[in-house]
Amino acid sequence: MSETLHSNIFDVALVLEGGQMRVSYTAPLIVKLIQEQLWFDYVCGTSAGSSHAVNYLSRDAERARKSFVEFCGDPKIGGWLGYFKGKARFDAEYVYEHTAGPNDAWPFDFATFRANPAQMRLATFDVAAGKEVWWTKDDCPTLADLMVRVRSSSAMPILMKPTFIDNRMYYDGGCGPNAGIPLPQAQRDDYRKFLIVLSQPRGFKKDSDGPDLAFKLWLRRHPHVVHGLLSRTERYDRIRAEIAELEASADAYVFYSDAIPYPSATQNVAQLAANYEAGTAQLEQEWPRLLEWLSPHIRGD
Repeated sequence: MSETLHSNIFDVALVLEGGQMRVSYTAPLIVKLIQEQLWFDYVCGTSAGSSHAVNYLSRDAERARKSFVEFCGDPKIGGWLGYFKGKARFDAEYVYEHTAGPNDAWPFDFATFRANPAQMRLATFDVAAGKEVWWTKDDCPTLADLMVRVRSSSAMPILMKPTFIDNRMYYDGGCGPNAGIPLPQAQRDDYRKFLIVLSQPRGFKKDSDGPDLAFKLWLRRHPHVVHGLLSRTERYDRIRAEIAELEASADAYVFYSDAIPYPSATQNVAQLAANYEAGTAQLEQEWPRLLEWLSPHIRGD
């Protein structure tokens, strides 16, 4: 790439929640930021939010859309029958590591990603150590290095197999203290203003992440993961309460996904397209307010 890339938003962190295929609803916001050439110098994501983050950093609006709409039409990504074959629901290795190359189904613009000066933080969870790990661009000198780390951030227990990097096992970043919303890391990196993109509606509170017994049986060899999952509700609700306070003080603009037609588990392309269109409609209504909040932080050339 011959063009020198620049950021134009330096004092606001872009914070991207995960949420499986619910992020088909928030994808229009990623697309809009790219189309409007609003370039944050700091981007952090967890789980599916990590895919949003790297697509945004590659400045590829079309891939940002396709990743959570059309991609599910690829029969190789797996489905519920994977359990009967002794595998997981999703073939995460294929999804993240065998689709992004220049000759693969969904090429990723790695040259633009590397040329982008913005900082990146992607959360994952070290299974043996029982601790959160944050990948940066320094950890990703090659496309393969990047995609295996996006996979590690997104490897949802039970739904996907764990990811191995340098002989260490990783699961979804939401198992850690961030609970799926990477706001705490942005705060540790000294950001005080945030555009926070959430895949749940305003006022949402977690009841449970799933059946406790299933977690304990399926993941019995990984007690740190079990603890992370069973304690996630409390951590998630605490971060959401803090986000509400940041919004009230105008230190954050929060995009809440308030009208998702179809659930996070869907792989139906038509349903994902409906989610995307619903997210687009909400974004069109909110865009003037979002831009008004963001405008004081946008620097000219």
